[in-house]
Amino acid sequence: MHRLKPEVDIVLDILKIVAEKQPGNQFSQSILMQYQERGGLSKKQLEGLYGKAKRIPEISQNKLATLEAIILRKHEKQKSDRPANTPLYQKDEGVVEMIESILSKSPQHKRVLFLKSKVDSNSPLSPAEVTELKKFHKLLK
Repeated sequence: MHRLKPEVDIVLDILKIVAEKQPGNQFSQSILMQYQERGGLSKKQLEGLYGKAKRIPEISQNKLATLEAIILRKHEKQKSDRPANTPLYQKDEGVVEMIESILSKSPQHKRVLFLKSKVDSNSPLSPAEVTELKKFHKLLK
């Protein structure tokens, strides 16, 4: 992150004050260590720090406002809703009826048997296969 004034670090100032005022608090100690090691905190950690810092009167309102602005600037992870559980392929009833009518007249037709197995396994038929099926249906009428 590019800072305008790298010598000014509001988060570190607030962390040090909170750690000094609450020496037995494990949360403030651990996020101070993490901030010094990694150089940053997550949005949830910053929100927790803000909650603790609000209760300490020695921290100026300007620093709290800056911390709040840093929290608001951080992105928030959002999970999208699960998609509806709909099948990827829906059988075309017209195609199923054509296949059944062709097989009723000619049960050994190899190409139509192949197309029937494809429809039964929920594989989509290509437009060329559908026109071929329509041609067979028209010939056997």
